[in-house]
Amino acid sequence: MSRIYLSPPHLSGLEKEFLQEALDSNWIAPLGPQVDSFEEEMVEYLGVKAAVALSSGTAALHLALRISGVNSGDIVLCPSLTFSSSANVILYEKAIPVFIDADPKTWNINCVSLERAIIACKERGKLPKVLITVDIYGQSADYDKILEICNKYNIAVIEDAAEALGSEYKGAKCGTFGKAGIFSFNGNKIVTTSGGGMLVSNDEKFVEQARFLSSQAREPEIHYEHKELGYNYRMSNLLAAVGRGQLAVLDEKVKSKQEIFSRYKLALGDIEGLEFMPMASYGISNCWLTTLVINEDIAGFNRDSVIIALEKENIESRPIWKPMHLQPLYKEFDYYVSDEGDISQMLFNNGICLPSGTNLSIDDQEKIIDIILSINH
Repeated sequence: MSRIYLSPPHLSGLEKEFLQEALDSNWIAPLGPQVDSFEEEMVEYLGVKAAVALSSGTAALHLALRISGVNSGDIVLCPSLTFSSSANVILYEKAIPVFIDADPKTWNINCVSLERAIIACKERGKLPKVLITVDIYGQSADYDKILEICNKYNIAVIEDAAEALGSEYKGAKCGTFGKAGIFSFNGNKIVTTSGGGMLVSNDEKFVEQARFLSSQAREPEIHYEHKELGYNYRMSNLLAAVGRGQLAVLDEKVKSKQEIFSRYKLALGDIEGLEFMPMASYGISNCWLTTLVINEDIAGFNRDSVIIALEKENIESRPIWKPMHLQPLYKEFDYYVSDEGDISQMLFNNGICLPSGTNLSIDDQEKIIDIILSINH
């Protein structure tokens, strides 16, 4: 019985063509024509002015903070409900993370708690320098509200759209808001290069600085000259070839994931005590992962019982992200909870991610649905 994974890579078939081009040209190295083309195609797809392909989404986020002028002791705001990379890069620069709870209506950053955190920082004598937003599980944060708040206090916004390639906010693609946006091409993402990332921006100088720093900050001399600290963060030509083959069918992948979400919701949405991630009216989610919360008191079963039942059938599922304020590494840092209570913790305690890969067959999805229905009965 083959394993059903949460979100495995799904090749389009075009990757071979671009990889063969790379092999035939002997560009088996970081950078090269495939990297250039991948960046250009991302620029065209997103409608931004510039992009730089990198070794990971984490690398992209790190460079975005560095170029935004984050230094030791600076305050950086970040949602608590996110993958650890969103917060780890703050510590890379020896800055201080301040975590913000989720909005129960979108699961993204709570704007009321966000402004409360900013005011508290201001009263202590130091405003945050940057806000990292996260488009959680493919759903856009509310950027009109976020940018209004951050512009009021002169706080730069970096959009972590690692999970949201192909998603939209009010007609614009995710990753295009704030000073810069970042994407991940990790193996479980909607577009994968096995490992990789991209930094994009409408500020071409910002991207050029990222390009410079990601190439070990080598000065334009005939010899190797370095005046500042750089990083080995550039993407290989081979991986970019894989990314091009994935990007060419991105819209089809988004449609497939949306259909998977719809089938789950149609089959399970009437079960009392189950609540799927709400879809915000202001945007279009790529439905990277189908996620839901289970209220044990109402449903009569809990999240863990579903994970165990699926695992017995060799099916991978996973709890929703464990919030940063609950992680041992970050427990000493400030956290601003929602008026409705600790939404991030509630989502973690009760939330589950279901298999959502674009190669998930209808038969396999029906098997997953039947297992959950059998627990309910």
